[in-house]
Amino acid sequence: MDASNARHRAFAWLALFLGCLLLAGCATLPRNPVPADQVAWAAVPGMPDVRGWAGRPNRDMELDFERSIRDERPDDFPVGGDGRIHYPHLALSGGGANGAFGAGFLNGWTATGTRPTFKIVTGVSTGALMAPYAFLGPDYDAALRRFYTTTSDADVFSAGNPLMALLRRESLANTAPLEALVARAIDAPLLRKIAAEHRAGRRLYMGTADLDSRHFVVWNMGLIATRGSPEALALFRRVMLASASIPIAFPPVLIEVEAHGKRYDEMHVDGFVAANIFLHAGIIDPQQIYNRVSRAPATYDTYLIHNGQLAAASDPAERSLRGIAFRTIEVAGRAGMIGDLFREYAYARRDRARFAWVTIDSTLDLPEATSFNPVQMKVLYDLGYQRARAGPVWLSRPPGMTPGDDP
Repeated sequence: MDASNARHRAFAWLALFLGCLLLAGCATLPRNPVPADQVAWAAVPGMPDVRGWAGRPNRDMELDFERSIRDERPDDFPVGGDGRIHYPHLALSGGGANGAFGAGFLNGWTATGTRPTFKIVTGVSTGALMAPYAFLGPDYDAALRRFYTTTSDADVFSAGNPLMALLRRESLANTAPLEALVARAIDAPLLRKIAAEHRAGRRLYMGTADLDSRHFVVWNMGLIATRGSPEALALFRRVMLASASIPIAFPPVLIEVEAHGKRYDEMHVDGFVAANIFLHAGIIDPQQIYNRVSRAPATYDTYLIHNGQLAAASDPAERSLRGIAFRTIEVAGRAGMIGDLFREYAYARRDRARFAWVTIDSTLDLPEATSFNPVQMKVLYDLGYQRARAGPVWLSRPPGMTPGDDP
């Protein structure tokens, strides 16, 4: 065979190979989605009351929250000097590896001796990963610190080469390491502790985005924990994994549901797609329920920890699929966070409740949120710790409303 024929054959094989890759990239993976006309009836088998859709009052969730007030320990939420109960609500935002800031902030808050027992804890994305520890309180500060100062990229995802990304067809990376990490962190004993706190009148919620229904879904994680079954443990872990599954970068998580006696799957991804931070998403109205059921006049204090920045220095975006996708997600996330802050502020103003939030100083050069570098995360952890240890000092209005409150 002469050199010319060899080159032609090589080019033919290369063209065939690239064609296969193109077909692989365009093909869809098999799944069993809920038919569009049955989405409203889809529920988790055996646990139909553990979630609700944002913006739609949910009777099961309302009754569950009423029950939480009747079940609560009075010492957790005492009547204050003004004759009212002040219920602390904590919301933890997304932010990937930048969750190290929130972890440090929570631990620094503990060190001041002023960190309260939270009535409600919510989490989205990296906030969902830290929420169980925040919910269980200072006894889990060491675990929170360890998670956000020692975790590396290899503990969260495996990217492989571009060819592997094409063959996966649904993400740039594989999150099997994160799934294993969540399984180690959330075991049966920890689930029992979360269930005990739920029975004592406290609530833990997480958010995911259901790509099929296009809804932000709020999960009652404490109620899931009370079921105490292997299925409940598996669901708890999958919701956490889904809430932290950044679309495009990480694969979506399929959650099994049932509608009219048949089993299907829903495709869930990182909750930040719909809300970067939330407290109840309109599923319940805590103040109205406090007014009806609380043993004394009651209000709430809203605390929001933003694991990111609302402004950052300009720098050239990488001209690549990965670079464009990640920068788009970053910009959209910042814009969404501003809207989320105004929403929670509006609720607090309506209810005459306290509104307090904290964010990472915009002058700091933040690493990419998907870069789990223990050295950089330790810097952020220490920053959050010192911010809380010094006060903590909270912002009281959304950005732009008062010059002195701008981050």
